[in-house]
Amino acid sequence: MTRSDLVEALATRFHQLTYRDAELAVKTVLDAMSDALERGHRIEIRGFGSFSINRRPPRIGRNPRSGERVEIPEKRVPHFKPGKALRESVEKLPAGNTQTPQA
Repeated sequence: MTRSDLVEALATRFHQLTYRDAELAVKTVLDAMSDALERGHRIEIRGFGSFSINRRPPRIGRNPRSGERVEIPEKRVPHFKPGKALRESVEKLPAGNTQTPQA
């Protein structure tokens, strides 16, 4: 599902919202979540999952082309952990039903 799919689903489900209002609502929620993660906060949505920031320590890697050692600096990366209800609902999907539907 893309951002525009989400906006469309919201506008369709709530008839009192115009497409532009639904677009603004989705943008506002996603911006608030991004801002919270940028500040290092954890986001928890019960039944869905939680978003947090994981720290990857600095390490030594190799340049695949030359084979020489390269120092890779510390990184902070976003991490999503699905909630129990989401894990269980996905687990109930029939085998082989992992592709996204084509329009």
